[in-house]
Amino acid sequence: MDFNRLKDAQLNGKTAIVRVDFNLPKNDDGSILDDTRLKAAIPTINFLRKANAKIILISHFGRPNKKTDPKLSLNFVVPALNKALGTEVFFNDSLEFKNTHKIKPGEIMLLENMRFHEGETSGNIELAKKLAKLGDVFIQDAFSTAHREHSSSSVIGKILMSYPGLAMEREIQHISHALDTPKSPVMGVVGGAKVSTKIELLGNLVKKLDILVIGGGMANTFLSALGNGVGSSLYEPSFENTALEILKKAKQENCEVILPSDVIVAKHFQANAKFRQCSPDEVLNDEMILDCGENSINDIKLALD
Repeated sequence: MDFNRLKDAQLNGKTAIVRVDFNLPKNDDGSILDDTRLKAAIPTINFLRKANAKIILISHFGRPNKKTDPKLSLNFVVPALNKALGTEVFFNDSLEFKNTHKIKPGEIMLLENMRFHEGETSGNIELAKKLAKLGDVFIQDAFSTAHREHSSSSVIGKILMSYPGLAMEREIQHISHALDTPKSPVMGVVGGAKVSTKIELLGNLVKKLDILVIGGGMANTFLSALGNGVGSSLYEPSFENTALEILKKAKQENCEVILPSDVIVAKHFQANAKFRQCSPDEVLNDEMILDCGENSINDIKLALD
């Protein structure tokens, strides 16, 4: 697959706007529960520092119901970033992007939650243009959100010269290798919360894969469509018919679909919550599915043997 390479970009003294994914799970005290996505961004940031670029990081966090919500500010990420990078990251809470011009080559600034901006999730072009004026190049390093037509993601990427970040480049290479030159059997694992944002992807994957593993919150919609109670779990009831259509298409394409055969459930989504393992048809009304169980993991292992 041909695409621009970050190593070929002229970055010395330039301002790079980097789309990262800092939508990290955290406790009420702000402590991060899982920093995997933060760590994934570090190689690209360090590459830009060595290239003497000015670095502006942009991300979303959560789903704000109003323009600003202190509980959904990205300022909680800064201490972890400082520690991971060994340098100070400046946090800019101005929704007018004030003082972005003050950063110097090698310095890093994190902007406030992009979803505090009206029009972000609808892909407002004016917001994307305003954001684009802050930099010289755009670097997409948020693989999990790159498909979204949001102002700070794919829309700004159509305005500025764009490059995949190192994490994004690695994902592209892995996917290209698996789908363009596959060695059967080929298994794909798809997660995330929503079926609705991955309909086209799932439809294409069942044509190319021998085995499709569906997990995450998305699996709940499939489980419900098959007649299982999912309690208070995250799922999309309006897309149950779509889930059934995908399963039908997979069967036609001789693609085996693996759904959780057992699940981990709890009554609360929080650290140290009491949990239990059960089959999908044993989930109580006040329980939510949080993960697949040991039997499900064994099912996946057996499919690979």
